Amino acid sequence: MGVFQRQSTVRRVSPVSRNTIAVILVAAVIMGMLTYSSWRLMNPGQKHAGRTTQLVTRYTEGVPNVHEPSGLAPPRPDALAGFTQVYVNDFAAKGVPRGWTTFHGVPGGDPGGQFGPSHVSVTNGVLRLLAARDVHYNNRWVTGGLCQCGFPHMYGAYFVRSRETGPGANEVQLLWPANDQWPPEIDFNESPYLHQTTATVHWGFANATQQWTKTGVNMTSWNTWGVIWTSRYILFVLNGRVWGTLTDPVAIPRLPMRLDLEQRTFCTVHLQCPKAPRQMQVDWIAEYRPN
Repeated sequence: MGVFQRQSTVRRVSPVSRNTIAVILVAAVIMGMLTYSSWRLMNPGQKHAGRTTQLVTRYTEGVPNVHEPSGLAPPRPDALAGFTQVYVNDFAAKGVPRGWTTFHGVPGGDPGGQFGPSHVSVTNGVLRLLAARDVHYNNRWVTGGLCQCGFPHMYGAYFVRSRETGPGANEVQLLWPANDQWPPEIDFNESPYLHQTTATVHWGFANATQQWTKTGVNMTSWNTWGVIWTSRYILFVLNGRVWGTLTDPVAIPRLPMRLDLEQRTFCTVHLQCPKAPRQMQVDWIAEYRPN
């Protein structure tokens, strides 16, 4: 997203004018570079730094299936060119799946929050994370969270078919370092709202070392959220279409990461606090690794 604009033709330019124009052009180039640095997340096909990102803009959403709660079954093993499917979970069995760990205690960075393992369940083919007041925690707001802690990888593609039942709690689907040392972090669906969501890549501690983008979407409908993470780029995918791209090599994590699903409330500071019980519902998860 540079600041370069088409200039009108000038037939005669004095030496003073040439110097002035040169200064303006240099300033424009510098501003363009700064603007690009601040907006690395962009829609595919946009020009940046003198070139155009050429990436596939249509990916898997799932396979139509009337027996699935969301109407779509997990994508096929060969659904992603250049990748191999390594994990699928349709949550057909009851209980937290093998290889996943539920969260408990106070979330990091959220001293007023509380995770409760009982707020994660699997019923009728759907993984459910519940944000609700809990009498076992002095009637505080308690949320669900879990990680695929036993299955970390470096690079891959993750697709999560999910929906929200109401606003308030911050619902997040993300990739987190397997060694629990933050940063980095890749949030590919994060929102306390029902009309929009955001995606963010954190690669440092300062605000200048994170990039984010947002998109409008009906969060109460079933949506297929995806992140494709390679050594060259990160793509954010919604219902098969790319809505965010990051290609800065400095910002791309290069260490094993795991998939996390979680809710958080910040009721003590009157932010992201539901007014009634809410759920993040997940129909299925499919994961791929680069060939």
